[in-house]
Amino acid sequence: MLLQTEWILFGVLQWNYLTAFVFAATLCLYALHRIVGMEKVKPFAEKYRYAIISKYQHHILFYAIVGAIVSAYLFFSLSFQNQLLIILPAILSLGYVVPFFGKNRRLRDFDYIKIFLIAIVWAFITVMLPIVERKGWAISLPDILMCIERSVFIFAITIPFDIRDLKVDKHIQVKTIPSIIGIPKSKLLAGVLLIIAFLLAVSLYVLTIYDWAVLLALSLSYFSTYLLITYSDKTEEDYFFTGLMDGTMIIQFLLIFVFKMGEGF
Repeated sequence: MLLQTEWILFGVLQWNYLTAFVFAATLCLYALHRIVGMEKVKPFAEKYRYAIISKYQHHILFYAIVGAIVSAYLFFSLSFQNQLLIILPAILSLGYVVPFFGKNRRLRDFDYIKIFLIAIVWAFITVMLPIVERKGWAISLPDILMCIERSVFIFAITIPFDIRDLKVDKHIQVKTIPSIIGIPKSKLLAGVLLIIAFLLAVSLYVLTIYDWAVLLALSLSYFSTYLLITYSDKTEEDYFFTGLMDGTMIIQFLLIFVFKMGEGF
C-alpha cells in the first residue's frame, strides 16, 4: 500500500529504502506477534491457525530475527524526517505485540484499542511516510484526506478479524467492537466505513488527486471487500482471513495497477 501511495501521488513505482524498511519491519512484527501471542492462547494451541504456529514457531522466530536485523540496517538509510516520524509508530507497534505493560499485557490486550491502533499506524506508515519522503513537511489537506481514507479502509477490514477472534478475546478478557455490538452490527459498521472511504475517494477525485482509473479501482475494491466481510462470520479458515481479508490490500493495488495501465490504451 506504500507503493500504491507513491504511484498515485508521484507516478513512481519502484522498490526503495523506505519500502524495504516497511516490508522488513512488518515481517518482524508479524512474526513476533505470532510467537508472543501463543503464550496468551495456550488453550487453543492445538486448534485453528495456532497449531500451525506451534509447529513452525522456530521458523517464525527466524523470520522475526531477520526482519529485525534488516529493518534496523535500513532505518539508517532513510531520510532524517522519516526517521523521526517512524519512532512513534514503531513504539506503538512494538507495544502492540510485546507485553511491556503490567499483568503481562500488550497494547492489543486493552479493551477496544487494537483495531484503532492498526488502522491509524498502518495508514500513517503507508501514506504519510512516502509523502514526507518525497515532499518534506509540506503536508496538504488532500494528503490528510488520503490518510483518513486509508485508515477507514484498514479499520473496516480489521473488523472481520475481531469477529473471528471472539472466542480468543473472550478467553483473554479483551472487549472488542463485535463483542459489544454483535456480529451483524459489526458487519454493518464495516460497510458504513467502506462507504465513507468511497466518499473520501470521490472527494480526492474532485480535488484532482485521484483520476478516474484510481476512483474506479477503489470503488471495485471497496465493493468486493464488503462482500468478503459479509462472509467473515461463516468461517474460521485462516486462508480466508490471512489470504483474502489481508489480501484485500493487495487486490486494491492490483486493481489500481490494471486500471492505470488501461489508461494507456
